[in-house]
Amino acid sequence: MGVEPTLKIFDYRVVDKADEYEDIPILDAGPYLAGEPGAAQALAENIRFIQETIGFYVIVNHGVPRELMDNAYSALKRFFARPSEEKLKLKFGEKSVGYVAAKSTVYVTSKINENTKQDLNETLVLALERSSDHPYLEQGLRFVGPNPWPENLPGFREPIVEFQQAIAALGRKMVPLYALALEKPADFFDKYFEEPIMWTRNSHYPAVEPEENQFGISPHSDHSFLTLLPLSDVPGLQVLTRTGKWLPADPVANGIIVNTGEFLNRWTNDRFIASPHRVVPPDHDRYSMATFFNPAPDTVADTLDTCTSADNPPKYDPVTMMDYVCWYIDRNYSTEFGGQQEGITA
Repeated sequence: MGVEPTLKIFDYRVVDKADEYEDIPILDAGPYLAGEPGAAQALAENIRFIQETIGFYVIVNHGVPRELMDNAYSALKRFFARPSEEKLKLKFGEKSVGYVAAKSTVYVTSKINENTKQDLNETLVLALERSSDHPYLEQGLRFVGPNPWPENLPGFREPIVEFQQAIAALGRKMVPLYALALEKPADFFDKYFEEPIMWTRNSHYPAVEPEENQFGISPHSDHSFLTLLPLSDVPGLQVLTRTGKWLPADPVANGIIVNTGEFLNRWTNDRFIASPHRVVPPDHDRYSMATFFNPAPDTVADTLDTCTSADNPPKYDPVTMMDYVCWYIDRNYSTEFGGQQEGITA
């Protein structure tokens, strides 16, 4: 067996904000999760620096077992290998969960590229699994289920739900770090995440030749508060740095990539970057499980007082989580798959 490479753990104290990133920074969550004195503040300070300069990082020693992530990926490969007619039985609709066929999205909300070609990925969107009597389901909210589970695919649901539960637990542990990073008490955001809006965009990126200005997923920023993504062994994800360089997110053993989305970007008055990223068509089939970890639907992104000043007034009008994500999905998804963008055809 080969020897695992030594990871270069990021430390903001040894770099300057003007420095260009050569790699996606790596943070060790182990001391914080173990409750070591001072570890939360130290990790929060690194997160603050990263979120103000690149907006992406990889965490290791995060407590999510590798076997659990591998089992979920294996289940997804089995699903995506099914015939199209079977997958379309789970078609993404008005509740914003389910299957989205390839060439059904174009991220027209992108601020850094005029995306004109349909994305090449196919996706199964699954919300955090909840009981049928959960208030969110009884209210008929979008992005909360009920999930459409495939028939005649034994052993699929269980590893997906186990992964959901583990990534949700990690998300809750990450939230206090963002409060500290924004000079707030550690529990500042906790009340917004008692019942988060969370779903996973499970995607298959086929190894196909793109047209000009076409991607596995086109350049965009996520809508979310946080996004958590177990890194694939197959490269393809690229992050745009402030100097205009597309930086590859190279595989890191058992690493989970974390980034800020536009909702937290608005809440922080642009202080925390919602970095644009894309996926280029891979050489081999690539799979991903990007989890969007969002606060409760009525949470309002109203500029934090630690992110504004006389010289830096609020840039955005307050908006609720649900209103923002509905706008985002409706703009970027075709009318054929639950959105409002007309004219997207395969």
